[in-house]
Amino acid sequence: MAHFRTLDDLGDIKAKRALVRVDLNVPMVDGKVTDATRIERVAPTILELSDKGAKVILMAHFGRPKDGPDPALSLEPIARATSNIIGRNVTFIPDCIGKMVEGAIFAMLPGDIALLENTRFYKGEEKNDPEFTKKLAANGDFYVNDAFSAAHRAHCSTEGLAKLLPAYAGRTMQAELEALDRGLGNPEKPVVAIVGGAKVSTKLDLLMNLVKKVDALVIGGGMANTFLAARGENVGKSLCEHDLAPTARQIMIEAATAGCAIILPTDAVVAKEFKAGAASDVVPVNAVPADSMILDVGPKSIEAVNAWIDRANTLVWNGPLGAFETKPFDKATVAVAKHAASRTKAGKLLSVAGGGDTVAALNHAGVADDFTYVSTAGGAFLEWMEGKELPGVDVLKRN
Repeated sequence: MAHFRTLDDLGDIKAKRALVRVDLNVPMVDGKVTDATRIERVAPTILELSDKGAKVILMAHFGRPKDGPDPALSLEPIARATSNIIGRNVTFIPDCIGKMVEGAIFAMLPGDIALLENTRFYKGEEKNDPEFTKKLAANGDFYVNDAFSAAHRAHCSTEGLAKLLPAYAGRTMQAELEALDRGLGNPEKPVVAIVGGAKVSTKLDLLMNLVKKVDALVIGGGMANTFLAARGENVGKSLCEHDLAPTARQIMIEAATAGCAIILPTDAVVAKEFKAGAASDVVPVNAVPADSMILDVGPKSIEAVNAWIDRANTLVWNGPLGAFETKPFDKATVAVAKHAASRTKAGKLLSVAGGGDTVAALNHAGVADDFTYVSTAGGAFLEWMEGKELPGVDVLKRN
């Protein structure tokens, strides 16, 4: 793994200005945070810097402002939520650049914590504008990136600042990079990957990269239907990208060449309508009724996936095996998640999972805390699995 400077490499930082990029883009309803996971993840970095006497200046984005400042997308309520979670006062500064901000930071005492206003209120942020970056850099003596989930964006606060200030990976960024390296960068073999989701078209780069790196690739969700159809199976009314059959066949050829086993469902849970509690049947994948749709993998397929997990030392997971949000089509995802969690708790498996639907699925199964590492990053996690360089990570390597 490439070397990253972390908080362990900091010297005496008392009264120094720590400019810290965090991800506070959390869901809110009626001005209240409904899922504080991302705030909880960055708490260790914030508290460590504060305890070492730094002036901790947090930067973040929230939503997608279109025309400058938008009161509905202000970080002010998130400053209050952050205070509640970390148990310390977080002062809100109603801008992120300029004399007022510099004055507010100057007035901070060692150990104080402040949150700047939404960096995306300035168009220069997402354009990675050098002038805006210089204005942000004026707020700090050194830069800490603790927002892996935004690391696939080359923005001022995620990439530009690392070129102007001494740059370090925060504890969340460090944990994420170490976990991902153990997952695919330098994994203990055999490695099994589970990839689910609706469409092959959204994960072509991912599948092409994984077949060259893992020993077995389990394909589930709607995308498995495209592979089954490419193999000549009739998938009835199931979600299926029939036009991508040649691409699916090419992926299977690439996998065979690389020595990667492709694991497709052998049986499926089918129903004539997609709704909670719908009447369903288990059928072999070569006997799907013309008027039915595949909504989950069947019990024999679950056994096969779990058998591969039993052989594996490393598991990487992105995407559910079925329509887990709607019962009874959550059974396969829950069963496999619980099996992987059990192996992990027994010390027999290193398990790394990520992606929005995946996190929701593992929470639904009640096992998210039992995996080795669960990434809350969506796009960044997916691009990492695709083998792409992440600007916000790559720039830390060079520092």
